[in-house]
Amino acid sequence: MKKRILVALVSVFLFSGFLTRDNDIYFEINKSIDIFGRVYREVALNYVDDLNPQNFMIAGIEGMLSSLDPYSNFIDVSEQKDIEIITKGKYGGIGATIGVRNSEVTVVDLIEGFSAQRQGMRIGDVITKINEQTISKENYDRLGDFLKGDVGTNLSVTVKRENNSDPIVFNLIREEIEIKNVPFYGFVPENSNNSYLKLSGFSQSAGEEVKKALLNMKAQKEIKSLVIDLRGNPGGLLDAAIDVCEKFLQKGQLIVSVKGRDSVSVKNHYSLEEPILPDAKIVLLIDEGTASAAEIVAGALQDHDRAIVVGTNSFGKGLVQTIIPLPYNNSLKLTTARYYTPSGRSIQKINYSTTGKIFEGSHALIKKEFKTDKQRLVYSAGGIMPDTLVKKVSGSQIVQRLLAEGMFFRFATHFSNQNISLDYSTVSQQKMISEFSAYIQKAGFDFVSKSEKLIDQLKESAKEEKLDTKFVTQLDNMKKEFDASHSSEIQKYKDEIYNLIREELIARSGGKEKRLKEALLFDKQFETSLSIFNNPKAYGSILSNTARQN
Repeated sequence: MKKRILVALVSVFLFSGFLTRDNDIYFEINKSIDIFGRVYREVALNYVDDLNPQNFMIAGIEGMLSSLDPYSNFIDVSEQKDIEIITKGKYGGIGATIGVRNSEVTVVDLIEGFSAQRQGMRIGDVITKINEQTISKENYDRLGDFLKGDVGTNLSVTVKRENNSDPIVFNLIREEIEIKNVPFYGFVPENSNNSYLKLSGFSQSAGEEVKKALLNMKAQKEIKSLVIDLRGNPGGLLDAAIDVCEKFLQKGQLIVSVKGRDSVSVKNHYSLEEPILPDAKIVLLIDEGTASAAEIVAGALQDHDRAIVVGTNSFGKGLVQTIIPLPYNNSLKLTTARYYTPSGRSIQKINYSTTGKIFEGSHALIKKEFKTDKQRLVYSAGGIMPDTLVKKVSGSQIVQRLLAEGMFFRFATHFSNQNISLDYSTVSQQKMISEFSAYIQKAGFDFVSKSEKLIDQLKESAKEEKLDTKFVTQLDNMKKEFDASHSSEIQKYKDEIYNLIREELIARSGGKEKRLKEALLFDKQFETSLSIFNNPKAYGSILSNTARQN
């Protein structure tokens, strides 16, 4: 009897402990809401200058959320369409991708078959006005509000174009545009059994698009190997990532584990389908732009030794967000969980819980060893590490600078506007390089290498220390030699420069699909994938080796 009473007392004590803790947090929340509401009311009504109550409220919410992580955001009414685009993969638009180039809002891509492309808009056109709204880089972040809208509605887009003195006005109709998660797939090289699939996002239809692409290629001929290109893929929906994984993993294999704030709240997601390509060799291409849902796919296929990962370290986002509806058609995008790959690792790179005083405990991010199904070593806390490290960055400083300043894009716009009906393949490499060199010189492209910067620093120091003028003259002569060497460096890397120019020009004449196909012809990471496929011994040894290939 005493034993039962003791157990009952212990149970009551433990249970009441939970109640006390819960009551404490709810008391603190209610108290904080009361204080926050009172401060908001006092400031909104009594501040010396008139305030916009709604904007003031949003500023307070955003300030609160900014103390958490970059992915937790308040979504007001005007941004709801962006959420619908992510989830549904559809929107009403004109079929143009817009970016900022050379400080101007510029058309950087066109979707074939939609109003912008049909009516003659070109890549490189600079948008100056939408309806009556003047457009510049200052209001670029609101561009979606001006361009997107209900299907069937009209809008006027004014652009300026090189070699046209007058602005061009396009009267366009918004059409339903479905975002393609798979912009290109096919056999590359065409006469081979190696297939290639570019996966650029994870909206709702991603899994179905991958399935359709694989079945279409299988209908043409046997697929012996597949390159899945996840480079630059920012991620998307968790369910879409799971759906894609199911096309490659064995039925019943673990894809990802999602763990919330409560350690008991763990959801394991397993593959419910049979794979479409059970025997094909697979290589995944990743880079620092591969994030979130794309990392879930990379992690699952790597941990189950289903694919060799080639490229550079991925972004390292191991957090999961949930969209929570709020009153008045607002929403809250809140980080509610972490995900773990099948081996049990979190690939989250940055620990946001150590950045402020609001967190009661820190979730430690420690680089630990984990093992794949075949006992290969993989690591946590730093994104997905490739099995074979292959960098894509050019070895030339001048090429890197030309890319950074958008000179290839700008030259392609200039050249295509001057040669509208020209077949670019008929232009020799020598002539194209010559025209490009003349263009960048006229555009005022100024390249200063690291060595030249050091010379400039030496000159400044020499002048300050009042060294012999002969020494300064020698430095000036060295600088002139560097200036002369720039043109020779362009000649040294002419093949790479010519290929980058061709890629931009083909995008203007053949669209995104042909551009992707052209880029593969001189893609170092893709070439590495093919060499791995062509060497069965190498493919097998990488999947059974515990060491990374460099």
